[in-house]
Amino acid sequence: MRIVESVAEFKQLRSAWGDQHLTVALVPTMGALHAGHLSLLGPAREADRRVVSIFVNPTQFGPHEDLQRYPRPLEQDLSLLESRGVDAVFLPSASEIYPDGYRTFVTVDELSSRLCGVSRPGHFRGVATVVLKLFNIVRPYRAVFGQKDAQQTVILRRMVRDLELDVELIVQPIVREADGLALSSRNQYLNPEERRGATVLFRSLEFAQQASLQGESSTGALLRGVRELIESEPLARLDYAEIVSTDDLSTLDEVTAQALLALAVFIGRTRLIDNTVLLKCPIDSGLSPG
Repeated sequence: MRIVESVAEFKQLRSAWGDQHLTVALVPTMGALHAGHLSLLGPAREADRRVVSIFVNPTQFGPHEDLQRYPRPLEQDLSLLESRGVDAVFLPSASEIYPDGYRTFVTVDELSSRLCGVSRPGHFRGVATVVLKLFNIVRPYRAVFGQKDAQQTVILRRMVRDLELDVELIVQPIVREADGLALSSRNQYLNPEERRGATVLFRSLEFAQQASLQGESSTGALLRGVRELIESEPLARLDYAEIVSTDDLSTLDEVTAQALLALAVFIGRTRLIDNTVLLKCPIDSGLSPG
């Protein structure tokens, strides 16, 4: 497995692969890898070369967020990737991606100001910018992301479409613990009591999913139940719970085939996100969140 730290060196490597007519797949990460990240390697196997980037992107963190304490177990990450047969790890520094005098950023209007964009202004500008830079450096024919970051995937799909980028975006399902908690690098911040309390995210998603399957189509009714459940957990503080279209993140009054229930919840000081696409079944429901 080759470890590349500079943009210039990676471009040389990519040029050599191009001369050999090899296809390349990219899995962008911020490191602190877990089984959810490793699941993204599956669709990348179809490429001749698999590349994983590890870059804790400073431009997607706000001034009071966790950039400095974000976990960085680099040796463990590299060992995991080598054991999975990854061909190259792109490991740039912040100065490689944003050299002195850097002034250019990518903004996907409207989509970036909804959901997480309300409490994290500028976050998706940083995401879109670094992903576009990675696409230009790595030149993958396919890039793989996780469904846990649902808003991110909607934004990146729009960026790819609007800028006519020649890359296929693959989105893999959320990987969960046995009790339903979505795998996240930030789960490491949780103490044992907070870890137990964090299951309220999945329980609220399950409540809404079951209510929708049993015939409840009003997003207002579903969200009331979700909010009641979250507020019943003493360690939880709701940032948002919204049901939106998977196409453009617009709010929905009724559950449709493209209805995404998205959550952001603080458990103690740790902000966690989760989501599910709601399924419909026309059966009357008397379900309550209980």
